Amino acid sequence: MLTYKPLVAIVGRPNVGKSTFFNKIAGHRIAIVEDTPGVTRDRIYADTEWTGRAFTLIDTGGIDTQSDDVLLSQMRRQAEIAIETADVICFFTDARTGMTHQDEEIALMLRQSQKPVLLVVNKVDFQGLENNVYEYYALGLGDPIAISSTNMLGLGDLLDAIVHLLPPEPENEQEEQHVIQLAIVGRPNVGKSSITNRLLEQERVMVSDIPGTTRDAIDTLYQRHDGKQYNIIDTAGIRRKRAIEEASLERYSVLRSFAAIRRCEIALLVIDALDGVTEQDMKIAGIIKDEGKALIIVVNKWDALEKQTGTLETYQTEVLDALKFVDFAPVLFVSALTGQRLQNIWDAVDNVYAQATKRIPTGALNEVMGDAQMSLQPPMIGGRRLRIYYATQQGELPPTFILFVNDGQLMHFAYERYLENQLRKAFGFEGTPLRLTLRERTKEMSE
Repeated sequence: MLTYKPLVAIVGRPNVGKSTFFNKIAGHRIAIVEDTPGVTRDRIYADTEWTGRAFTLIDTGGIDTQSDDVLLSQMRRQAEIAIETADVICFFTDARTGMTHQDEEIALMLRQSQKPVLLVVNKVDFQGLENNVYEYYALGLGDPIAISSTNMLGLGDLLDAIVHLLPPEPENEQEEQHVIQLAIVGRPNVGKSSITNRLLEQERVMVSDIPGTTRDAIDTLYQRHDGKQYNIIDTAGIRRKRAIEEASLERYSVLRSFAAIRRCEIALLVIDALDGVTEQDMKIAGIIKDEGKALIIVVNKWDALEKQTGTLETYQTEVLDALKFVDFAPVLFVSALTGQRLQNIWDAVDNVYAQATKRIPTGALNEVMGDAQMSLQPPMIGGRRLRIYYATQQGELPPTFILFVNDGQLMHFAYERYLENQLRKAFGFEGTPLRLTLRERTKEMSE
């Protein structure tokens, strides 16, 4: 049976600091933060934990109750969906500007939702602004919680209050099985939705020959016959930036697709066999790698290509040659129309997930690093040579390694690529990017 973490929605009018708080708690920059109202346009998710209690934060676009603009209406609807699905709502306001009419209208909306609401007064950054907090009692949402997301003041009190309002954990619950987050991405009209329907064995999403049919990133929880669980995210096609109008709904859909890449664990990049690898395919693959996501390249419409002996091998070489920077990714050839080789995707997903979550014993890791330096010494830079004293694995998804060195500036990009290749040669890591973090050894560590 599929289980879920409690959802905590962050809502409020534009530019009150919702995304800044979200990023601080998530631990890394997920939502775009600028002083321009309306930068966040979609619901963005991040799993987090406080005092041993896990939950999922949802960042939302600012609620503008006074505008009929199409995009602002879409943002308002996204916030409403977050409110409807949330277990706890954090209503953010701004101590600098004081309470506004929009704050009052949003407060009314939240009271009508009958959900637990925490009233948060953000940007209490310096002495004197505390007095502005008291006026928010007029909203009728209980005691305001004063914080400063930028300066990280009061965040612990807010997180304590969130955990206090979360629904109780189920008793005698068996160990929760992980749900693999799988995003299906690519250009418009390459067959993403058709592949989604084939994998789910149902007509879950609309399919059309018209590019842009899929407007949203659609999540579907799926459990296979062997009990393994997946969340399949079908996304809107990602066109070239210059082909998308700034204020168009398509641009909004593309932002959702980027958000889906950020929250997935494995991305299936769908390529049209008739078109081959395009410049836009390369850009999407680059985004997936930069986000540290595991990758499987799926060449669709393979049935429509005239073939002869050796065609598949030749085509695979061409794909990996065009996508050299992600040559660690497996390449599958399928047909969503006929169902050809579609089931191979599941085996590839399971294998790539195992590779991306692999933990390497420290002893084995340092043995490989030592052999690598013996086989090929780092180049001399300014009369000095890089020395790697010790290595340890810091994390997974993607596998991340800390290298303790004498001077991080002595690491040449070509030698870093060499070390990555040695790690892959020794441990596999098919389908996942690797990250090497350099840390200079201090005198204290040397002693």
